[in-house]
Amino acid sequence: MSIKEYFSSLFKGIVSLLKGLQVTGKELVTPKVTYQYPENRATLEIPERFRATLAFKYDSEGYHKCIACGLCQMNCPNGSISIESKMVEMPDGKKKKKLEKYMYDLGSCTFCMLCVTSCAAKAIEFTNEFEQAVFTREKLKKQLNYLPEKEKPAPAPKPAAPAVKAEEPAASAAQEEKKQENN
Repeated sequence: MSIKEYFSSLFKGIVSLLKGLQVTGKELVTPKVTYQYPENRATLEIPERFRATLAFKYDSEGYHKCIACGLCQMNCPNGSISIESKMVEMPDGKKKKKLEKYMYDLGSCTFCMLCVTSCAAKAIEFTNEFEQAVFTREKLKKQLNYLPEKEKPAPAPKPAAPAVKAEEPAASAAQEEKKQENN
């Protein structure tokens, strides 16, 4: 290595050091923003789009919208969601799938939101509840349909059509003729 190369590399090193000190100096004089987290919980502003934990949407009567189709479970890339459902017979004789358990593992969730965007019934959403620290991983597994399932009122049976006798059409035709004569 020649003397010229030595001083050239020494000069480049000093220039690089000064650029780094310039960045550090700028940060040294900028105003600091410190959140006093545990003390400011009441005034803490969490962005609306922050994804913290998955939750069901319940209506005013306490019913959730989940139809147990399983799309969220299929679209979850790492299996954070598991759904148990059963087929029940409705009062009108049709069969319908009913949700038994909706399990969500917060510990393995990547918060990708694929489950929310693929939900056909728009039954799940991410909330802003960010305080999820626990001591064991088992506490991170949650059942989302924790509210007791209310039985929806059975639809009223359709009234049976009255039996039509052979004489009635002739009688109704005679009544129509009388109405026309009166008019």
